[in-house]
Amino acid sequence: MRGKRRQHEAELKARVALAALKGDKTINEIAALFEVHPSLVTVWRKRALLELPRLFSEQAAKGAADVEAKETRLYEQIGRLKVELDWLKKKLSAGT
Repeated sequence: MRGKRRQHEAELKARVALAALKGDKTINEIAALFEVHPSLVTVWRKRALLELPRLFSEQAAKGAADVEAKETRLYEQIGRLKVELDWLKKKLSAGT
């Protein structure tokens, strides 16, 4: 009876896929270097090629949305602080 299947971490998969994408070594050399089966190297390389365009397109859209959301929160905070400052100035001047 064989043991459990080996679970590879995402970091290892990324390093293997990157090495395969570089193209300076053969699939078999990369598989031997990282101690994985050559078919896994091929699968991870293909998956990386498919996911790279999506990664960059989502990141650009997400980055713009994050900046806009942060800007909105900051303007709201500025508005609250301005109202609070005006209220405190009014209270201070009324007390004297």
